[in-house]
Amino acid sequence: MAKAGSSKPTGKEQVLLFLQNNEHPLKAVMLLLREQVLASQKGITEHIKWNAPSFCYGGDDRITFNLHRNDHILVVFHCGIKAKGKETKGAPPLFKDSTGLLEWLSDQRAVSRFFSEEEVTENKHKIKKLVQDWLKATSI
Repeated sequence: MAKAGSSKPTGKEQVLLFLQNNEHPLKAVMLLLREQVLASQKGITEHIKWNAPSFCYGGDDRITFNLHRNDHILVVFHCGIKAKGKETKGAPPLFKDSTGLLEWLSDQRAVSRFFSEEEVTENKHKIKKLVQDWLKATSI
């Protein structure tokens, strides 16, 4: 429900409306990933950013879906606007990813690609741990 005195939908309402109208070939994968991200940590909120679901922690965007490809869902892990300093390509990453799901693009940004519902289901514990590790590493 929109905030009192406002006609603008809440972040969750934005996402639900987006998902209702979305026709991405891997919509089921997106729904499973969304479920995993939201279940990973208390305090995660969501809204639409870059025409896709984005997840905030501590009021700052941390994880955003990229839906520009039809063969996979790209999950972008980033530090948000409160990041300390500029990101550096080739620098050591924020933390050691024990899940093996991250492809580091810089010291402060990484991505994961998911191609099927089965892949998300098989990796649900790793996804939860990854989200928790990311939020811990990027919390200021």
